Amino acid sequence: MSELDDFLDQAYVGLERLSSADLQRSANAADLPATIRSGIDALPEGEYAQDEAAEAVRELISHDQ
Repeated sequence: MSELDDFLDQAYVGLERLSSADLQRSANAADLPATIRSGIDALPEGEYAQDEAAEAVRELISHDQ
């Protein structure tokens, strides 16, 4: 899922943590596949380090399939 990794790499430049709302706004502005956007939209409210966000989104996507 390199598109997710590429998106997160860009979103986290110079940042340690982002809120789920920040990730959702960035995802809506990016040209991401619907499955990745829906996984990001389903993130519970809170702040995430990049690896935490990647793991959570992957889990949400795999759970929906």
